[in-house]
Amino acid sequence: MAKILVTMPDDFLQKVDGLALNEQRSRSELIREALKTYMRKISATQIKQAPKNAELLEKLIG
Repeated sequence: MAKILVTMPDDFLQKVDGLALNEQRSRSELIREALKTYMRKISATQIKQAPKNAELLEKLIG
């Protein structure tokens, strides 16, 4: 598994650590899950917007 370096404000990191502690998870596990959730949300939004985007594109090039 690759390691990365992420910079965030100290107060935000304290909130992340508090949440991880409350959920009995590691900081890394919590951040991975948050990113997976975000990626699923973005993907679902893009799928919903695809027909509208295609229609706008047709208007622009048609």
